Amino acid sequence: MLKDVIKSLIAIKQSEIPFDVIDRDIELPINRKKIITIPGVRRCGKSTLMMIAINNLIESGVSPERILWLGFDDERLVNLSAEDLDTVLVSYMEMYPNIPIQEVYMFFDELQLIPKWEYFVLRIYKTYCKNIYVCGSNATMLSTELSSALRGYPLEYETYPLSFNEYCRFKGIKVNTYLEQDKAKLRNAFVEYNQSSAFPEVVLTDIQSDKLKLLHGYFDTMLLKDLAEHYKISNTEVVRYFVKRIMANLTKPTSINSIYNDIRSQGLKVTKNDLYQWANYICDIFMFLRIPKYERSLVKEHNSLYKYYFIDNGMRNAVLLPQSNDMGKYLENTVFMQLNRKKEPDEKITYYLGNGECDFVVQRDEAVVSLYQVTWSMSDPDTRKREIDGLLEASKQTGCDNLYVITKEEEEDLIAENKQIKIIPAWKWLLQA
Repeated sequence: MLKDVIKSLIAIKQSEIPFDVIDRDIELPINRKKIITIPGVRRCGKSTLMMIAINNLIESGVSPERILWLGFDDERLVNLSAEDLDTVLVSYMEMYPNIPIQEVYMFFDELQLIPKWEYFVLRIYKTYCKNIYVCGSNATMLSTELSSALRGYPLEYETYPLSFNEYCRFKGIKVNTYLEQDKAKLRNAFVEYNQSSAFPEVVLTDIQSDKLKLLHGYFDTMLLKDLAEHYKISNTEVVRYFVKRIMANLTKPTSINSIYNDIRSQGLKVTKNDLYQWANYICDIFMFLRIPKYERSLVKEHNSLYKYYFIDNGMRNAVLLPQSNDMGKYLENTVFMQLNRKKEPDEKITYYLGNGECDFVVQRDEAVVSLYQVTWSMSDPDTRKREIDGLLEASKQTGCDNLYVITKEEEEDLIAENKQIKIIPAWKWLLQA
């Protein structure tokens, strides 16, 4: 009976090839002979990346029969144990006895639902097949636990909600154009992108109330399942308040100690150590990303206050009441998400804080390679002076002369203290970055 179910699921997925999906900017490798894992926040399109990889395999000449895709969220597989997983291989080999198993491409979705799944994957990789792709949607599959589960074997391809380029592709908006009317559409699309959700399903949903339902559902699932349930946090109301406090302080250095004092003043029970652990957990599940202050000393950097960035502007907008200064915050969040998407393994992002401030310091190994300020508008003289002064101070302290200011729409090359500063509209920078 179990074999029949598995064979049916494999055949159904093969019948859907090639998949009707929209391409993403990131592509999974198709012949690296490694375990490919796709960590990332839930609902960001991890399964779609595997479908795109399969489409690429088919285009390269691989037959659909050599594709083994199995989604373990099917209710008929809910009681599977690690011992039963071998039935997956047996079922496939009975379907296609003439296809060598080492020539098969295996795609496992929601495999984390089976206890001790990692031993199955490692055994297949070491014994049978080198073409294995794994993704899923709970905290074990989207956090740093994934690397330890597979003991350093996988190549990870972190996935995020849509970039602006992908957002335009989903919306059918031209990005490579010289026509002024198309540029106007891009500007308008950016304003919408900056304050809306970039989760693929939400972008493709037309009705605003449905978008909000989806976003609240995503948020509650992340909070209750990925965070509270996975890390065994029973105090869900306090953790909800804590998460919202971090969200409210978006883009600013955040003191966990101050949040602790605030929570305690309300008569709520929580330890300071709990909050520091929760701050790690919310980053492990990709709900937040954070950066430390730029310091030459690693000890000082480690002890600095972190700035937190949220995975999706639209979700924050749905969960918190909008504020008057949110557009600037969302722009900084948008710029950070793009810098993080494009960050190389030897790069890191910090922020500079001295007499002035600089939003982002991008380092490659020990060298600072670029500095970024982000502001909604430079039209106010005081804002202009503050942003430029902070950038120049960071330039002096880091020795970096690759200076940028990202704004909503202003564009200018200026010289200040014999240094060139590029002021770039966000929509244009996002498509170049």
